Amino acid sequence: MLGYMTTLAIEFSDITSAAERLKGVAHRTPVLRSHQADERCGARVFFKAEHLQRMGAFKFRGAYNALARFTPEQKAAGALAFSSGNHAQAIALSARLLGMPSVIVMPLDAPASKLAATRDYQRGQAGSEVVSYNRYTEDRAEIGARIAAERGMTLIPPFDHPDVMAGQGTAALELINEVGPLDVLLVCVGGGGLISGSAVAAKHKLPAIQVIGVEPEAGNDTQQSLAAGSIVQIAVPQTIADGAQTQASGQLTFPVIQALVDRIVTVSDAQLIRTMQFFAERMKQVVEPTGCLGAAALLEGVVDLRGARVGVILSGGNVDLARYAQFLATA
Repeated sequence: MLGYMTTLAIEFSDITSAAERLKGVAHRTPVLRSHQADERCGARVFFKAEHLQRMGAFKFRGAYNALARFTPEQKAAGALAFSSGNHAQAIALSARLLGMPSVIVMPLDAPASKLAATRDYQRGQAGSEVVSYNRYTEDRAEIGARIAAERGMTLIPPFDHPDVMAGQGTAALELINEVGPLDVLLVCVGGGGLISGSAVAAKHKLPAIQVIGVEPEAGNDTQQSLAAGSIVQIAVPQTIADGAQTQASGQLTFPVIQALVDRIVTVSDAQLIRTMQFFAERMKQVVEPTGCLGAAALLEGVVDLRGARVGVILSGGNVDLARYAQFLATA
């Protein structure tokens, strides 16, 4: 363990503890290979298929790990979360599995499929509901804090929470344990929960590994923050990668990113669409735009990793079918 790790929000032991809580509950998602992907980028590529995780995204790992640690009093009052979709579904499903109510604050323009799935997971769970808000004119954190205070619920943020970060790190841990040494790990970046947990796991297992984060061009707040040396906040980014429409890294996630992530690169929406098309046409996989961030950086040549063994986390597959059809039809 690197000496500075003790100053960060999580350490490797938190990830192994999370893995124990998730055993038999979360799916151990497969690692996918593609000869065409290897030939296209000149590397050996290992895709960790978190789009095949329960509720369709890695977010289940962090949500369940956090809720599983609730006290009996916390469970009785329930869990509250704000999310554009994947964290919403993860909290709703985890709360249902653990027998507690959930209240989810979701933007009015959240993908319809994610909204419908969240409500489905809450069905039959007394005290559970979805609260809508306008992401461009209202502050979801303020709404969440108010409801939590009024109802005594425990707020679990989508990324800036030690148990969430540790749970997300189990995806990278599984990948490395299965495929062995990697030279590089590519991870999508929104608020930093996945990449912070993944970086802690990866750097502990493989100290020489490069961890590269990938953001949408319109939402490169973490890239800006690393350059500035402190957290930079931006306006809500206009991008099809709705899971990466965060305005700033977390107070807990950013120090981990500073310490352990080698660099951040960006990709365009057009590159994300072409990557979605690659997965659909060549690998027969449905991956949502945010889930394609890491793969797009590799397949579109944003990073040159020829000759390397590369791990890529495909973070989710929750996308409205009508919109997905439009993406696939884009020339």
